[in-house]
Amino acid sequence: MLKEFRRIGRELARMNLISSHGGNMSVRMGERILITRRGCMLSQLGKDDLIEVDLMKEDSGVIMASSELIVHRAIYQETSALAVLHCHPPSAILLSLFVDEIIPLDSEGSYLLRRVPVLSWERTVGSEEVAKEVSAGLKDYKVVMVRGHGSFAIGEMLEEALMFSSALEVSSQIVILSRLLGEEVKEYRKKSEEYTKW
Repeated sequence: MLKEFRRIGRELARMNLISSHGGNMSVRMGERILITRRGCMLSQLGKDDLIEVDLMKEDSGVIMASSELIVHRAIYQETSALAVLHCHPPSAILLSLFVDEIIPLDSEGSYLLRRVPVLSWERTVGSEEVAKEVSAGLKDYKVVMVRGHGSFAIGEMLEEALMFSSALEVSSQIVILSRLLGEEVKEYRKKSEEYTKW
């Protein structure tokens, strides 16, 4: 499991989806969660950077677990996810400051994501409000954005959650660049009106 966490952590850094000590990830193992340590570097994970905690109740691992543990727990309790990835994709964060949903223009983003809701609170890190709304959003979507903060993606494996996170960032870059061009986008997708809803 450490090998897989390390692989995904290196990819997050290589793709510029996290800062040096940003982001967190976890997997569900029955009634337990394996989650990254609070304040660790995802690109340089060691064996002490993975913390095992109970899915439902507090235990000794909680003090060392990521500050987003409350959100990861809520997601596992409310969805069928087996992996959760939280990262800070810069283009998606920028776009989240201006829109209430990110609707991809590119083919891959349209196919994988359809649309990504942008959720907003004053307290964006590890709060009960974020846990409640993000877990509710992930019942219908594979990835959601917390305005100005970052994305939460789910999957059956960490790699699947990475795929959704990466697709979100690339799609966000394309949306931003299309706005800079200032011209009307030529629609090319069949039944394109359906891409504004899941």
